[in-house]
Formats: sequence, C-alpha cells, structure tokens
Amino acid sequence: MSSLRKNIAVIFGTRPDTIKLAPIILELRKHPHFRVITIATAQHRHMLDQVLDVFKIKPDFDLDIMEPKQSLAKLTKNSIAALDDVLVETKPDMVLVQGDTTTTFVGSLAAFYRQIPVGHVEAGLRTQDKANPFPEEINRRLTSCIADLHFAPTSTAKRALLKENIRSENVIVTGNSVIDALRYSIKKVYNFPDRRLNEFVKERRRIILLTMHRRENWGTPMTGACEAVKKLVSQYPDDRFVFPVHLNPIVREVVYPILDGIENVVLIEPLPYSDFVNLMARSYLILTDSGGVQEEGPSLGKPILVLRTITERPEAVKSGTVKLVGLDPTRISATARRLLDNATAYRQMANATNPYGDGHASRRTIQALQHFFGFSKKMPSEFRPR
Repeated sequence: MSSLRKNIAVIFGTRPDTIKLAPIILELRKHPHFRVITIATAQHRHMLDQVLDVFKIKPDFDLDIMEPKQSLAKLTKNSIAALDDVLVETKPDMVLVQGDTTTTFVGSLAAFYRQIPVGHVEAGLRTQDKANPFPEEINRRLTSCIADLHFAPTSTAKRALLKENIRSENVIVTGNSVIDALRYSIKKVYNFPDRRLNEFVKERRRIILLTMHRRENWGTPMTGACEAVKKLVSQYPDDRFVFPVHLNPIVREVVYPILDGIENVVLIEPLPYSDFVNLMARSYLILTDSGGVQEEGPSLGKPILVLRTITERPEAVKSGTVKLVGLDPTRISATARRLLDNATAYRQMANATNPYGDGHASRRTIQALQHFFGFSKKMPSEFRPR
C-alpha cells in the first residue's frame, strides 16, 4: 500500500465546473493522503470569482485567460500553453477536470501530453449529436478518450461509457457533486440583495424562473422562447417571471426587446451562485436551457421545463421531474400553463424521484482516488437513487 502523499491538480474555469468541483476540493483537503493544487483558467472571469468566494477557495494558480469575444480556437490555444507551464512546475500525480467545458478538454489534453493520469468528474453524459450542445458534447467525448478514472453521476452515464469500451473497473457511479454543492449553499432563511425578490417571497408570489444562454439557441430559437414567455406573462399577471439575463450581447439583444418593461417580468443581471440557488429553492417553476439546472431543480422539488430539443441528462426526463419542451412557442406555453393551472400535474413533477445524487458524491470520489493510488483496497459502493 502506497504511503506517499499524492498531488492532485484540480482544473476549472467556468461557473458550472467550479460549482461541481468545489465540494470535491473541500473534501480532498480533509484527507492526509492528498495535497490539492487548484488551477483556474478563468475562462469565465466574473462568474468564476463569485463561486470561489462562496466556497472560500483561492486558486493556487490563476491563468486569467479570458479575453473579449475570444474564439474557441484562441481559447484552446491560450489555455493549453498556460496549463502546460503549470503542470511542468507542479508535477501532479493526477489531474481532475469536470464536465464538458473547453477548460475540461484542454486540461485533460495537457495532462495527457505530460503523461499525467486524468480523473473526469461527471463523465459519460451523451446526446449522441456532436453539434448539440456545441461544443460541449465533443469536449466531453474527447475527455472520456483521455481519462483514466471516470466519475459517472448516474448509471445511465456509466452505461454510455461502457458502450464506448471503457473498462468497467475505471468507472464509478458517484452521484453528481452539484447536489453536494446545493447542500452547502441552500439556506432556510435568505436575504437577497435585490429587494424585489425578497418582496416576492414575502408576498408568497409564484416565481417562474427563466434562464437561457446556449449557443444552439441563439437567434430564432431564443426569440420563440421569449415570445412564449411574453404570452404567459399576460395570462398570469399575479405571478412574477424572473429572468437573470446572460451577459452575452447576443442573448441580451433578443431578450430585452421582447420582455423589458413588462410589469410582472423582472430582468436582472446574472446572479451569484448563492443567490441563484436560493432563488431556485423559492421558485414555483423553472424554464431553462441549462444543464446544471436540470440536476439542481429535481433536488429542490421544482418542475423543470427544458428549452432544448435534446438533453444529455435523460434521467430526470424518465423519472418525470423534467420535461423536454424544445423551442416551439406553442408547446412551451401550453406545457407551462398545464403546470400553473393543474395542481395534480404540478405535484406529480415536483414529487418525482431525484436521480442525480444524495449529497455524498464528493466522498465517493475521494474514496475512488484512494483506491486508485493504493490507499484503499476497494472502490466505494456506487450511488443508487432511492
């Protein structure tokens, strides 16, 4: 059994991957077998910093690669050169990456070039459409080709990996660490900096939360979704529709002309992580094209309408807590109206089984790392939904 302390480099760059890696970083720090090296590419500067503040994580290396209107090619070029320098300096025994971002793929590739083992958190999600989501589907698939350990969030994800001839002993179903992050962040009493949100909660208004940002939805699809919301807004004047609008000007150029100035619509700046998840917990219904929200919502008992034509997270659709409604305005509004008008239909979604985690994904991940390095004789028991 190995007795040497192992250096684990954890690479992150966006808000979503940092949220899901943060509880793993905190858990790693508890264990004497490991020394954690945190590396931020800062692919998304502002939103990344908000999450780091919540979890009180200060990166050991901050590469600060963000540039205005940066192309994917330039982002990849800048990231791999900067990451290679850090890996040469720190000589980690393993690199951990999460999910499907450009930082994830480039981090795994940089580690591969230096012959450093890679652990992939949230491995195995697939749509089987390489252009949807773009570029995330390919980022995730390529990372799977490189990774030595695959931390699958669900048994569905594990099966996808096994179909790609990844050895079963290298795959462990951990649950999704986003649930660990939620447990850390949700508060029974919460005061929002935006007083309007506090008023909605105090007045017991039904809050319908909306988020949209995905590249494949830019333009006409996003316009259709916003038109559907505009129709809903007029039909439910006592409800409050809250839309944290992504900073990307392509998104704002669609959203503001359609929804700005309507009395029961609140267009706000993107929320810090703590504000956002606590707003989710107090919402009645959520419309989103986000992958992470599809996992967080079921844990909070919130019905989710997914504004996409395909999802790499089919488990919640199968269990009934998520509906894939696409971008057709008529279908969006009809599905939302049914949930807003029919208490039985609402309860069926709100009370459906959460397939994504039990809050112990981080512990299982560290136990798998201990097994990989010889500190433990067996892998942990896999996550199974109740």
